[in-house]
Amino acid sequence: MAHSHLARSEKINGWGFVMPALVLIGIFMIYPIVWSLWMSFQTGRGMQLSFGGLANITRLTQDPIFIRALTNTLIFLAIQVPVMLVLALLFANALNDSKLWGRGFFRTAIFLPCVTSLVAYSVIFKSMFAGDGIVNQTLLALNLIDVPIAWLADPFWAKVVIVTAITWRWTGYNMIFYLAAMQNIDRSIYEAARIDGVPAWARFWYLTVPMLKPVILFTSIISTIGTLQLFDEPNLITLGGPSDSTLTLSLYIYNLSFKFMPSFGYAATVSYVIVILVALLSILQFFAVRERRT
Repeated sequence: MAHSHLARSEKINGWGFVMPALVLIGIFMIYPIVWSLWMSFQTGRGMQLSFGGLANITRLTQDPIFIRALTNTLIFLAIQVPVMLVLALLFANALNDSKLWGRGFFRTAIFLPCVTSLVAYSVIFKSMFAGDGIVNQTLLALNLIDVPIAWLADPFWAKVVIVTAITWRWTGYNMIFYLAAMQNIDRSIYEAARIDGVPAWARFWYLTVPMLKPVILFTSIISTIGTLQLFDEPNLITLGGPSDSTLTLSLYIYNLSFKFMPSFGYAATVSYVIVILVALLSILQFFAVRERRT
């Protein structure tokens, strides 16, 4: 009897400790999610909304700006994420060498961009890639180009700037995960392979990469989520231009909500496109890794 009373008391105390957190999660996470889902079926301007059924979904298929934003987002995802993860993996492998001089300095230098101010680095990138910026001046000085490149005024080069900025900022972040995982691999595995005459590239490809699959899966998923939600760099560096060439889904949601005539219902519908894409791509990545294991 006493034991059951004590167990019941412990459960009550446990719920008492977690209840404040659950209440906050319910208010600031669960309620907004449910409300935004309901809003995605609303039509109207501002807060004067009415139930519109599938009208917003129909509007998606007929909205050229949404199609452009979706295309741009998928382009950034297809190009930037693989490049960033490959660079992070290569940097981690190089900096995992205990014989490398100054590896602590290089680790810090590569990781440092992800802790810098987002606004500050975006302003610096914008000035660097301006018509008279240091990038064009350097290329002209090296005789690699004859006329300055319109980095921020040309749709193709504007995308290049955004990809470069994101890669510069987040490569070191992913490198830390790979580096930590590599340091947990038993060194005797590499020693045995080295004694058997396995070259360095084969040790990396056939030993290191397979043992890093869980970490690679993790970084690919979080990088996919981050890129699908890309907002800050296009907003601060190019304002989504030129001609919406760097407009992303998140920036389009912001414009629908605060820049254009407010259309919160349609903005909520666009936001759930990101949710669906994240879910589908995450499932595909899990499935790909499971297939390789079998």
